[in-house]
Amino acid sequence: MKVFDGHNDVLLRLWGQPAGERHRRFLHGDGEGHLDLPRMKKAGFAGGFFAIFAPSPEADANYASAGAPDALPLSRDAALGPTLGMANLLIELAAASNGKFRLVRSMAELRAAEAAGAVAAVMHIEGLEAVDENLDGLHLLHAAGLRAVGPAWSRGNVFGHGGPLRFPSAPDTGPGLTAAGKRLVSACNDLGILVDLSHLNERGFWDVADLSSAPLVATHSNAHALCPSSRNLTDDQLRAIGRSGGMVGLNFAVGFLQGEGGWSSDLDLEVMVRHLAHMIALAGEDHVGLGSDFDGAEISRHLGDVLGLPRLIRAMEGAGFGAALIRKVAHDNWLRVLERTWKADALAS
Repeated sequence: MKVFDGHNDVLLRLWGQPAGERHRRFLHGDGEGHLDLPRMKKAGFAGGFFAIFAPSPEADANYASAGAPDALPLSRDAALGPTLGMANLLIELAAASNGKFRLVRSMAELRAAEAAGAVAAVMHIEGLEAVDENLDGLHLLHAAGLRAVGPAWSRGNVFGHGGPLRFPSAPDTGPGLTAAGKRLVSACNDLGILVDLSHLNERGFWDVADLSSAPLVATHSNAHALCPSSRNLTDDQLRAIGRSGGMVGLNFAVGFLQGEGGWSSDLDLEVMVRHLAHMIALAGEDHVGLGSDFDGAEISRHLGDVLGLPRLIRAMEGAGFGAALIRKVAHDNWLRVLERTWKADALAS
């Protein structure tokens, strides 16, 4: 079963390694973290969104385990170096992989990568602090391969108010998009850049819903009805995603799955399947996928790392998901929403 994943933070993990070690650790495998290319190939990981995230100075790379619910804002100067560095790293990894790992900028490139058995990487920025309110740099990043962006992470910036990592809490935690954030949504629509809703608060979500001409997408979020974290989506939000033709990707982070909260890794995979079933019931079976948060959060020890994906597939089967539904959730739904969101291949050059 091929898997296309809505979110991972392997670039952030590699960024924390010595520069001379990064290529080897990813391309040849280091057995650390959740992802490297050999394990991805073995697990049937066909591709996904590779996030670029400039960390807050006070947080470590695994922000979810750090437990700081209200991250401090990050200046553009502090964000620019890590953002450009991780974008450069993604491009370097693709160039050094002998065609086994490809940065894709269009559906034609994505489908060609899959046909060749290569892992297809979508460049995604999580929290756009590296771009100023005049959107200087957005077109440059698009030319470099940027095809998905979360306007704000769980900290405020010039574009909007990210949803803090609070439990228990509703996602309605304050104001939404700023005027600059609304201009950003319009510019992303024009360029065919997917706007990721996962870290926006509820007001920001509805601002994007009011403004955007593209499907609504939350790359790595779960059901608030089952786990009342501010990071999760209400039933009304899930219904809106389905009506728009959009997507929500199941976040594997245990703190956004457990109804009682906390970050215990002793989480049964059936809990993940219950979130999938709830989101499918609200958004529809064509609008739910996977958004692992590999290398960015604490996940169930029963999953372990990317090699645990077949166990999650078996848990879906055990819950009565049919083969056609599992193919949609594991892979096909993401390609459908990207095809609807990205512009024609001519913009890829």
